[in-house]
Amino acid sequence: MESCKISNLYTLSETIAAGLFEGLAYPWEALPKISSFICVLGKSLDSEKFEQRGENVWVARNAKVAPTANINGPAIIDEEAEIRHCAFIRGNAIVGKGAVVGNSTELKNVVLFNKVQVPHYNYVGDAILGYKAHMGAGSITSNVKSDKTLVVVKDGKEEIATGLKKFGAMLGDEVEVGCNSVLNPGSVIGRHSNIYPLSMVRGVVPANSIYKNKNEIVEKQ
Repeated sequence: MESCKISNLYTLSETIAAGLFEGLAYPWEALPKISSFICVLGKSLDSEKFEQRGENVWVARNAKVAPTANINGPAIIDEEAEIRHCAFIRGNAIVGKGAVVGNSTELKNVVLFNKVQVPHYNYVGDAILGYKAHMGAGSITSNVKSDKTLVVVKDGKEEIATGLKKFGAMLGDEVEVGCNSVLNPGSVIGRHSNIYPLSMVRGVVPANSIYKNKNEIVEKQ
């Protein structure tokens, strides 16, 4: 599954967490490592650019954090990021440069690359969102299967057992997710692809595609 490899989904120069992916083939392999990575990286951050706010929480001094936002550690909020009113960061979260975490959005065990936008009523859990990825209002990553079995990534007849019970979605660079869509456990969306509003996505969506429904995925012209 070449399309699901880190090198085909992400621009690692567009995240403070590039070191998290060293030696890994697939991005979901990084999910169990996010917490410990933050604790190590946070202690090495420039104190002139970042301030520590509570246990294992580092926030860039020029980031905008609403007084009503709740940030639990471990977490790193990079420069010029914006954490808006009533955002809830549950922990194990890296928010990239210039990223937007919006009103009542919830994050948990995630990496948001630079310029990611999750601006309105989103749930993003056990997920990695690439450079400039955007989730429309009300769209979510569903991160646990209803039968609680381990997540398998499927692309046609190809399958990869992840060994993970919790796996939200892997969004490549500049993915656009339409409003009120659900990305089911094990979803991988290739770079520059668009997901129609109100979609229910499962499995692998190729790069440079438009996802209309599971039977209609067309290549961008």
